[in-house]
Amino acid sequence: MMVRRGLLAWVSRVVLLLVLLCCAVSVLYMLACTPKGDEEQLGLPRANGPTGKEGYQAALQEWEEQHRNYISSLKRQIAQLKEELQERSERLKNAQYHPSDAVGLGLDQAPPEKTQADLLAFLHSQVDKAEVHTGVKLATEYAAVPFDSFTLQKVYQLETGLTRHPEEKPVRKDKRDELVEAIESALETLNGPADGSPSRRPYSASDFIEGIYRTERDKGTLYELTFKGEQKHEFRRLVLFRPFGPIMKVKQEKLNMANTLINVIVPLAKRADKFRQFMQNFREMCIQQDGRIHLTVVYFGKEEMNEVKGILENTSKAANFRNFTFIQLNGEFSRGKGLDVGARFWKGSNVLLFFCDVDIYFTSEFLNTCRLNTQPGKKVFYPVLFSQYNPGIIYGHHDAVPPLEQQLVIKKETGFWRDFGFGMTCQYRSDFLNIGGFDLDIKGWGGEDVHLYRKYLHSNLIVVRTPVRGLFHLWHEKHCVDELTPEQYKMCMQSKAMNEASHGQLGMLVFRHEIEAHLRKQKQKTSSKKT
Repeated sequence: MMVRRGLLAWVSRVVLLLVLLCCAVSVLYMLACTPKGDEEQLGLPRANGPTGKEGYQAALQEWEEQHRNYISSLKRQIAQLKEELQERSERLKNAQYHPSDAVGLGLDQAPPEKTQADLLAFLHSQVDKAEVHTGVKLATEYAAVPFDSFTLQKVYQLETGLTRHPEEKPVRKDKRDELVEAIESALETLNGPADGSPSRRPYSASDFIEGIYRTERDKGTLYELTFKGEQKHEFRRLVLFRPFGPIMKVKQEKLNMANTLINVIVPLAKRADKFRQFMQNFREMCIQQDGRIHLTVVYFGKEEMNEVKGILENTSKAANFRNFTFIQLNGEFSRGKGLDVGARFWKGSNVLLFFCDVDIYFTSEFLNTCRLNTQPGKKVFYPVLFSQYNPGIIYGHHDAVPPLEQQLVIKKETGFWRDFGFGMTCQYRSDFLNIGGFDLDIKGWGGEDVHLYRKYLHSNLIVVRTPVRGLFHLWHEKHCVDELTPEQYKMCMQSKAMNEASHGQLGMLVFRHEIEAHLRKQKQKTSSKKT
C-alpha cells in the first residue's frame, strides 16, 4: 500500500513538471514570435490587433506580391546582364588570343573574371567621361550635342531625316524600341520596393510626362525621364545612361577588284545633247581612268536615235572602246523596263550592274566605291547622290558660269543630298534577278526605283545607304505641264523650287526689289557725303 502511494506521488510530480515545462516552452515561443516595435514591423498589424488574423494575412499577401513582382523584374534584368556578359566574355576571351581585336581595352591573357571586371570598369568610365554629372568646356556653339525630346506619342527632333518632319511618331524600329526600353527601365526602378514605402501607388506609362535624350557617339546615350509625382507640382526624374562598349574587330579581309567589271545601264529617249555630255564624262572616267566598264544603252523610239548612235560610235572610234551594247525598243518610254531589259540582255557571267541616268556625273573613285559596297548574295549599294542647284541662280552675280567640273562642289549653296531618290544603284545581276527585277507595269519616270528598293529592304540582303562624294545629279529644267491637276501642279512647282536653289537664295530672289532699293539709298547717301 505504501509502495502504491509513493508511486502515485512520484507520477504526480513528473506530470506537474511536464506541465510546467510545456508552459515555459509556450511562453518562450510566444515571446520569440511576437512582432517587434512599430519601426521594425514594416507597418503590419498584430495578430491580436483590431484587424485580426485576416488583416495580418492580407498585408502579408500584399507584400509578398510586391516582392514577387520585384524579384521577377530583377531576374529578368539579371538574365539579360548574364547573357550580355557571357557574349562579351566570349568575345574578350577570343581577344586574349588576338590582343589587337579589343581596341582600347588593352586586355592581355586575363582570366574570364578579370575580363568581365575590366569590361564593367570600362562601361562605368564611359559614364564618367560623358557629359552627365558636369558640363564640358566647348570651343564653339557647333561643338554642342543637342538633345531631342519625346513623349509617349511623338519625337521632336533636330535631324529630321528622310521624312523632313520636325516632329513625328518614330517610324524606325530601332529608335522606337530604344525609347520604349528606356521608359520601361525607369518604371521598374520607380516600382521597386527599395524606392518607396508600401503605401505609395505603382507607376505606369501614363505617368510619363516627357523625356530628353542625346548620343555622344564615342561614349553612349543619356536619357532624362520625367514622371508625375505623388503630389501636385511634384515630379520624379530618372537619369539613365546606355554606355557604348569598346570597339571590337569583326573581320579583316583583302579585296581584289582588278577583274570586277561594271555594266553601266542607261535608259534613254531623245535627249541627244544630254547624252553627248554624259559620254564626255564616261570617256574620261570609265575608259581613260578605270578601264573595267561595259556600257549598255537602252533607247526608246527612233527620234534622235541616229544622233545618239553616232555619238556612241564616235566615242568608240576615238577611244578604241568596244565594250558597249545598244538596244532599241519601241513603245512609250519606261525607265524600269529599260533597266530591266538591259540587265537581262547580258550573256556573260555574273556582273555588277550600275543603274544610271543620262543627267548623272560620276568620278572614277565612285566606281571603286560601287565595287567595294556590293557583294553577290550579300550586299547591294544605294548611294545618296548630291543634286546640283540651278547654276544660273548660283552664279547669277558672276560674270560667267564656271566649267562643269568647278561647279561640282559639295556645299549648301551649290546643292543638296538627294536622299529621297533611289534610282542610282549598284547591285549584282544575280541579286537583281533573284529579287524579281523591276515592276514593268510602271510607266514613265518614277516609282519603279522605290519599288525595287523596298524589295531589297524586305529581303535578307544588306542594303548599304550612304552619301557619296563622287556622284552628282546635274541640274536640268523641270517642266510642269498644263495637263496636271491643280494639286499635282502645285506639288510639281514645289519640287521645282527645291531643285532650283537653296532657301536663302530663293529668299534673295523674292526680296530682290527691296535689296535693290536699299542699295540705291546707300549709294545716294555715299554720293551726298562726297559732295
